[in-house]
This record gives sequence, C-alpha cells and structure tokens, in this order.
Amino acid sequence: MFQDFKVTARPEQGPARLAKLRAAMAQSGLDGFFVPRADAHQGEYVADCDDRLAWLTGFTGSAGFCVALKGIAGVFVDGRYRTQVKDQVADCYTPVDWPEVQAGPWLLEQLSAGKIGFDPRLYTVGQIAAIETALDGSEITLVPCDNLVDQVWDDRPNAPSEPVVVQPLEFAGEGHVDKRARLGETLAEAGHAAAVITLPDEICWLLNIRGADIARNPLAQGFAVLHADSRVDLWMGPDKLAGLEDHFGEGITVHPQDQFWDRVADILQKMRAPVRLDKDSVPMAVQQALDAADIETTFGPAPCALPKARKNATEIVGMKQAHLRDGAAMVSFLSWFEAQDKTALSEIDLVTQLENARRATGALLEISFDTIAGSGPNGAIMHYRVTDDTNRMLQNGDLIVLDSGGQYQDGTTDITRTLSVGEVDDEARRAFTRVLQGMIAVSKLCWPTGLAGSHLEAAGRAPLWHAGQDFDHGLGHGVGAYLCVHEGPQRLSRAGHVPLEAGMILSNEPGYYRPGAFGIRIENLVVVQDAPQGQDADAHRAMLQFDMLTFVPIEADLIVTDMLSPAEIDWIDAYHATCRNVLRARLAPEAQIWLDRATVPL
Repeated sequence: MFQDFKVTARPEQGPARLAKLRAAMAQSGLDGFFVPRADAHQGEYVADCDDRLAWLTGFTGSAGFCVALKGIAGVFVDGRYRTQVKDQVADCYTPVDWPEVQAGPWLLEQLSAGKIGFDPRLYTVGQIAAIETALDGSEITLVPCDNLVDQVWDDRPNAPSEPVVVQPLEFAGEGHVDKRARLGETLAEAGHAAAVITLPDEICWLLNIRGADIARNPLAQGFAVLHADSRVDLWMGPDKLAGLEDHFGEGITVHPQDQFWDRVADILQKMRAPVRLDKDSVPMAVQQALDAADIETTFGPAPCALPKARKNATEIVGMKQAHLRDGAAMVSFLSWFEAQDKTALSEIDLVTQLENARRATGALLEISFDTIAGSGPNGAIMHYRVTDDTNRMLQNGDLIVLDSGGQYQDGTTDITRTLSVGEVDDEARRAFTRVLQGMIAVSKLCWPTGLAGSHLEAAGRAPLWHAGQDFDHGLGHGVGAYLCVHEGPQRLSRAGHVPLEAGMILSNEPGYYRPGAFGIRIENLVVVQDAPQGQDADAHRAMLQFDMLTFVPIEADLIVTDMLSPAEIDWIDAYHATCRNVLRARLAPEAQIWLDRATVPL
C-alpha cells in the first residue's frame, strides 16, 4: 500500500511544542514568529522534514500558516479546512479564516508594536511585501531570522534524497535541449540574463526528469538557474543524479544541492542584464543573496510556469490513456462495491480496495494524493484523511465522498465520485443533483480567448446559489502530466486570474458540504481546446471549450431527474454512453455487467 492510516499528529502535542517555540522567540528578542506550510522550494507539497506547521500545531492540511505571538497563536486556514482544523489543533491555537483575514491586519488587531520573525527561505518576496504593506505606519516590523521551529524540533527527519529518473521523450513530447533553448530565448527577448527556478515541478518538467522526494508527487527537489543562452546550473544531489550524465549532456552543470544558498550569487556575478525572479515563487532569501552581491534583479513570470501548463500533443495523449486506464480501475472498484454488504465495510476498506484496483493495472507508480474516503459526517471534511483513529464503518443512509487519483508515467489522474449506502434522504439527493448540474454546466462551456478561471467558475455554483447554497473551495485546479495533481497557474476559482489556454488541464469539481451530516463532490478532469467555429460565429473571434478526460459513471440513484432539464438529461446519457464505449473492453465480465447497468439512459 502506498497509503497508510497512521495518525501523524495529535492535538495534545501542540501546547508543549508551542511553549518551546515561545521560549525560542523570547531568547531571540521576538514578539512573534511565522510558521508557514512551505519549504525553500515554495511548492504546495513538502517533505516530512519541512512540515513544520503540522509538527507544531497538528494541522495537516495542504495550505495554511501559524502566527505565534506571546499570548495567541493563530492558525490561518482556507475554506477547505475549517472543519478539519477544529479537530486537529489544541485549544492553545486559534483558527483564523483565511484569506478573508490576512496576516497583516490580524497582527494590527493583536499588537500595538513588536518584532515578528520569519524565515526568508520560506516566504516569497511577494508574500512579505503584502504583509509589510498592511503594517505600514505601525510599530510592528518583520524581522528575517533563522528558523526557530528547527531549533526546537529535536527529532526532525532527514531531508529526502531519492534517485532521479528520466521522463522519456515518448511521454514528455519535447526534449530538454529544445525546452531550454525555447525558454532561454524568451528570457533574451525580455532582456533578462537568467532566471532563478526553485519549484521542483518546474525543474523536473524543464529537464525531463522525475523523482520521489515528495510522497504522492514524482518530484526531485533542487534549485536551478536557467540562462538566456539555454545553459542550466542545477543544484541537486548529486548522488541522486547517478547515471543521468548522458541524459543531461552539455549545457547542464550540476552543483551539490546544499551549496545553493552560498553559490547562487557567485554563478550570477558579472551578468550584463538583470536576473529574473518570480516574486510569487522565489524565496526572499534568494533576493537577499543577490542584493548582497550587487546583482541586478527584476521581477517577472516564472519562465516554466505557462509552458508547463500548456500540455503538448504527446502529453495530452498520455493523459487520455492514463484516464482510460484509471477509469477502468474505478469501474472495477465500483463493481466490487456494489456486490458487498456495505455496512460491513469501513472507510479504510474502501481506500485499500481502490488502491488495489489501480495496482491491478500494472502501471500504477504512486497514488496522486491520499485517497479521501469520507462517509457520513466525515464527508463534510473536504480533505479528510482516514486514520486508524477516525476510521468509520459505513451506515445505511450514508453518502461517501471518494476522491482519489493515480500517478502513471503517461499521466496524473484525479477523480471524485459520491456514492450512497442504502436509501439517502431527499435533501441530500437534491443537493447532489445541484452539484451535478453545476458540473454539467462547466463541462459544456464555450468562451472567448482571454478569459480566466475567475470568469467561468460561477457556472459551477449557480444551481447551488439558486437554492441558497455554496461550497468553500475553488471549482477547479490545474493538473500536471505525471507531475503534481495540483498545478498552477491555471485554476477555476475566484482567485484564478491567468487566462485559460489550449492544452491546460483542470479539474471541474463542484461540491456541497453539511458539517456533521454529509458531503458531496463530483469531479472530472478536462483539457482546454480550441472550439470549432459555428455557422454564425464572428470570423475574428477565437473560442475555447473543454474536452473531457475522465470517464466513470455517476451514480444515477442519487439524481432527482425531475430537477433536470432535457438538455441535462441528454448530457448525462451521452456521457454514460461514452463511458460504456471507451471502458467496456478494458473490464472483466463482472465489471462489464455493472457498467451496463450503471449507464442505462435516464
């Protein structure tokens, strides 16, 4: 099993650890200290040795931070985690609704004056600038310093250093020599000598490599500088790069990873043009190092971000194949599930059986995140992770939010289906139908080029809004091609301001959650593609649409068909017919029988 069910943090450990941190703050002359869920690479996913927020507070969500002051310690979490955080942190911590409440204004409410420490390797230039702007004119100052959590974390794990492997051209679709030349040319055209890259998924994509430094994500941690002449200085390993000399060839110089902070300025000395930094991903410590060496810097977009997000034809073909394989595994699981005495099953049983179904494909390299199998009230915890302590037996009337995915060499998958146990009450079925209507509406969208996710996401919420309901997470996130299941900069959310472009892959996942009762989510992955010109279309106006990647039936017993329009019924019937056509030949006979029943027209 890739997934385990161990309890990784306990609330009762929080008070003693917070006391240690406060003692370190006092010794350093600080009135507070920032503890983000971030590492020096600024990716969403961190290694165990960098999971400082979880170690200190017990909160294990994938986003958030703590501001520890002498008299209060705020744990800032977004809408996905507001139920979860209450169960995971002790009373010495105060949950704060973020981003509605920002760190700067919160500090102004708590303090009249003070020095607040932060580790400049764990915060970007943009993040610190935003907090300092909010504090402008006050007597509260931010002070860069050594990491105080590291000073009091006695049993901190070692940093990972797993072997790196090549992502072959047959899956990458473009060689790293061509990628480096193409992106280097964009730097030269902008008048920039080089760009610093710290995000592991960007480095892995650029160099066509993959690793295993971060659980669930095929990432190799490291740092890089891409020069305008296409050369790359790479701080990684070097032990984990053994055998990659032929793959790298000329133009890539490898340095020991632990020398990055001391050597990056030396490498960039004597540049005749500015060095580009992405203020939203490069740690502040990088800018400090370059400023200290009098190296001119400028802010600009990360050179790899958009090219990586715009999947090439080879990557899209791979993602489609991965989703067909994964869809067949899901149907095999659903066929098994229907045949069971469901009230004899636990949440862990579901996770285990689903992972086994994916393993049976013979192609699974990892799961793409810990499977969410939230039954009944646990389904209302949006990113619920079942443990030995929380494992719940299924009960009649339950809804189950089953959110899962796989990592295959040709693609990354992410799918959510809501399942039922016995008879479900009418209120939950109506909510399920509204969620389904939102997913259908987004799937059918067609829009002019230049629009971002923030312009589109209301379509997925409108059916819920009409009923006075909503959900507190984004409608969709970007997805990498055998990379991270959460990928930027594309997203379907109010915060999604990057225009969508052909080749971008996103999730479409509206939901609804009733704390203490149930959760609902339906998720498919889609790829942005050019839309065909209609008979009456403006000749000058280019349009985009979504193409479906995920094909797994949606539970018809949960649908209130009287709430659906004829067009929505037609969409469901056509979707289910496609599921049957593309998956049937991949299934064992008993799963074929289940698929035929599950896709009967409404």
